[in-house]
Amino acid sequence: MSDLGPLEFRQVRRTDSESLFNSLIEEHHYLGYCQPVGEQLKYIVFAKGRPIACLAWSSAPRHIGDRDRFIGWTKQVREKNLSLIACNTRFLILPWVRVSCLASHILGKMVKILPKDWERLYHHPLHYLETFVDQELFHGTCYRAANWITIGQTTGRGKNDQTGHANRSLKAVLGYPLSKAFRDHLCGGQA
Repeated sequence: MSDLGPLEFRQVRRTDSESLFNSLIEEHHYLGYCQPVGEQLKYIVFAKGRPIACLAWSSAPRHIGDRDRFIGWTKQVREKNLSLIACNTRFLILPWVRVSCLASHILGKMVKILPKDWERLYHHPLHYLETFVDQELFHGTCYRAANWITIGQTTGRGKNDQTGHANRSLKAVLGYPLSKAFRDHLCGGQA
């Protein structure tokens, strides 16, 4: 990684660089780009002035069974405190960048940067991060190497499911508590 020099993490939402982020994700991420809703931040990671990675963070999905059981909150507490979780919805290392351990290194730096930026913009803290890894395509190795915890998996039904049957690939649910007291913060003493 020393060949890259110091990395610069630039939050680009609502800046002139947001269109660069959107186009890089659209062109190079297997899911493409879709406009997130709710609270969100977008980052481009630069090395020597050139983009090497993109990360998108947004509001957490309202109900993920394995996550909710891991946290231990009730439905009422979850509805009240869900905004204290951010979800990593896109992570892209640009295809021409080939550096061993770069992805986990970026994730390790990101978990320190994101909570400060989020609180500055949205005026509330984050206590937990999550992401979903499509197990048919990826192993999630970079997340695990950056100390993310495998919590379980999705049901494969999506948020608007009416059938009760899986209609998409199962995804591993990974979480990253931002402090040892994350449950106390998320459950408000009601865990």
